[in-house]
Amino acid sequence: MFHKEGAKIIIIASILTVAVILLADMYIENFWLLKAIEVFALLFLILILQFFRNPKRTVTIADHHIIAPVDGKVVVIEEVYEPEYFKEKRLQVSIFMSPINVHVTRYAISGLIKFSKYHAGKYLVAWHPKASEENERTTVVIENHFFGEILYRQIAGALARRIVNYAKEGTQVVQGTDAGFIKFGSRVDLFLPIGTNVNVALNDKAVGGKTIIATKK
Repeated sequence: MFHKEGAKIIIIASILTVAVILLADMYIENFWLLKAIEVFALLFLILILQFFRNPKRTVTIADHHIIAPVDGKVVVIEEVYEPEYFKEKRLQVSIFMSPINVHVTRYAISGLIKFSKYHAGKYLVAWHPKASEENERTTVVIENHFFGEILYRQIAGALARRIVNYAKEGTQVVQGTDAGFIKFGSRVDLFLPIGTNVNVALNDKAVGGKTIIATKK
């Protein structure tokens, strides 16, 4: 299954792959060069397909825990000052997605969308310390009766050039459902209430919709 955000790119990539293979077969006589071009074209298509894959996952919905919004590696767990919405200290948990990870963003918890804003910006590498404040990004706040308000931020990386955000202020969302997509490498930051019990450690691999990131003490 593939994400709907990849439909146009997948169609274009498929057409280009077929065209390259047909043209190479028509005009290139060197056997090994021909095979190299065919393999390269097929690998290009496979890369596009795997990037936009959208595996179906069964989510156990529970208000008392926060699930990973994306697949990737946990790269930050620390108390920081959140300047945009809370304007106070929060517990930040960040997940970095490589180009081979699933890039679907899922709602980490059920609740009411209180805030949703897009910011244009730079394209620093996603693990850069200032990426959270200077890169293209979206900021979304969900209010949940168990945790209060939590914030997540989709951040574009050096390769990511488009963030898709489905969160609309005033709507109710369900934990684990599709919240958006980030194309070609990125990061997602979670900002949780101080005192939240974190269930992951640095360098842990998170699975979107499955891994329990945190619970309330």
